[in-house]
Amino acid sequence: MASNYSYQQLYTFSKNIFIKIGCSNTNASTAAKVLLSADLRGVDSHGIARLTGYIRLWEVNRINANPTITIVHETPSTATVDGDKGLGLVVAPAAMQIAIDKAKQAGTGWVSVKNSNHFGIAGIHAMMALENDMIGIAMTNASPLVAPTFSVERLLGTNPIAVAIPAGSEAPFVADFATTTAANGKLEILQRKNAPTPAGWVQTKTGEPSTDAAEVRNGGALLPLGGDKEHGSHKGYMLGSIVDIFSAILSGANYGPWVPPFPAYVPMPENMPGEGIGHFFGAMRIDAFRPAADFKKHMDQWIQRFSAAKTVAGEQKVVIPGEPETAMEAERRRNGIPLQASVINELEELAQKFSLEI
Repeated sequence: MASNYSYQQLYTFSKNIFIKIGCSNTNASTAAKVLLSADLRGVDSHGIARLTGYIRLWEVNRINANPTITIVHETPSTATVDGDKGLGLVVAPAAMQIAIDKAKQAGTGWVSVKNSNHFGIAGIHAMMALENDMIGIAMTNASPLVAPTFSVERLLGTNPIAVAIPAGSEAPFVADFATTTAANGKLEILQRKNAPTPAGWVQTKTGEPSTDAAEVRNGGALLPLGGDKEHGSHKGYMLGSIVDIFSAILSGANYGPWVPPFPAYVPMPENMPGEGIGHFFGAMRIDAFRPAADFKKHMDQWIQRFSAAKTVAGEQKVVIPGEPETAMEAERRRNGIPLQASVINELEELAQKFSLEI
């Protein structure tokens, strides 16, 4: 059974929790906004349901509440950023802003990040570029829960990619997707509901197909986008690998099986080759390629033509990437954000621990 809470309620509560662990007012506000952007956009797995997870990481000294985020190497259009073990919810917007600032000067900006933590949904960081008439790109590696095609070893994360593209009168195009058949957060939602997964999401620890939402907990693995070789899982494996390399090998973060796990109770990998989790961001000024007004006019036409595409029987329309999330945000700002009872219980425990109220 779900209960609805207003955005402002959850924002105030989240911000106060972040302040309680030592974040500055500015960083606490940024972290709360990034966290709740997931709930607003309907990505419930990455929103306030993860707040307890971040606090547990802080409790075991894996998150620095007051990081000194620094550029450790740069050129006019690129930078490598050290996140100083900060909340990814804070480090990522800072790094994306550096990419945007570089794009303002050089036409494009590219930033790779090391020594960070889980950064929420990728889409919200890519979308920072939109108000500057830029295309934004964001990606991150993540806890190794994914077995490459033909393997039983968990060597990659869900490693999402997000691309945000401005339009004119139409809503922006925002593609935000995991490079697995499903994000781990969707498994967590199914676990809370005691529901099975669709076929092609997970495999057992011996590589057999499974529909058990708890399979990863039992030693199994998530599957790359495609599910199996016959359905193109090797392509999902390649996409996840690209994210891992851009985010971590380029920056000096941990990669592959050495990426730090999100659950605080899971032991850290041995012989880690880098620092923390890695991200990668890009910003491209539209007018570095053509006049922005012309581009946005044609993006509107592109969106309108695809929206008008003839559909298969039973389907209402072709969905433009970002369209469902835009509609969801409007609805949830109006009617509130639904939280499952298990999430509410976790938040109430946090409230008691830090002497706060929801």
